[in-house]
Amino acid sequence: MTVTSGSRVLAGPIGDCCVQGVKHSGDPAGKSISIDNVPTYLSEPPRPQEGRKKVVLFFSDVYGPFYLNNQLIQDYYASQGFYVVGIDYFFGDPIYIHTEPDFDRDGWFTKSRKQAAEAVPRWIDAVREVYGQDGIYSAVGYCFGGPYVLETAATDKIVAGAFAHPAGLTEDHFRNVTKPVLLSLAETDFTFPPESRRRAVDILAEKKATYHVQLFSGVSHGFATRGDPAVENTRWAKEESARGIINWFIRWSSNALAQK
Repeated sequence: MTVTSGSRVLAGPIGDCCVQGVKHSGDPAGKSISIDNVPTYLSEPPRPQEGRKKVVLFFSDVYGPFYLNNQLIQDYYASQGFYVVGIDYFFGDPIYIHTEPDFDRDGWFTKSRKQAAEAVPRWIDAVREVYGQDGIYSAVGYCFGGPYVLETAATDKIVAGAFAHPAGLTEDHFRNVTKPVLLSLAETDFTFPPESRRRAVDILAEKKATYHVQLFSGVSHGFATRGDPAVENTRWAKEESARGIINWFIRWSSNALAQK
């Protein structure tokens, strides 16, 4: 990704809001596999696809792709006709397993970003080997996973990207986008506050990018993965975020199929 010296941080690093929320209930339908020696959650569509495969690259929050909430989201995307692969760039060390009082969260974050930076590019290439270079790929990221979506959306490896309540984004992430992107955002988000999201939208508009914004009132950072389903507004926002994202992918995947 091209980085300029004046690229301002828009979405900050992980904070307390990134490690709070409610664990959901349900039975995951996917399975654990390895792609290029990287642990990966795989959820498959109800019916095998003939011809070009539609694939969602899933970049999780700090809880990792094997956390139940994230498994259920991936399963939902798969139920809509996609192969969904979730990279475990934490390599079995998600943040929620750390309950020790002296846990070094900043050290964990630095280590995890370094691991992800090394693993994500080769993992994407390996996924494309598995599902075909002619496959139709989309990418979604939550919190920690946001940067990998926008970095991939600056290439020809996906047809569309989406993220919810991101962390770790700069102005250049938005300047470099060449593919359609959907932003699924919380009204209250100390990691991606109102002035930052407005600046992000301004950049996308200035460069005439193709984008869509969902902004949900009454919810905060983490709503799309760890929101409390017992709260009606939070549950609706969580579900509507997922519906919007998968319909975004259906739209652009269908367009790609129609072009060939």
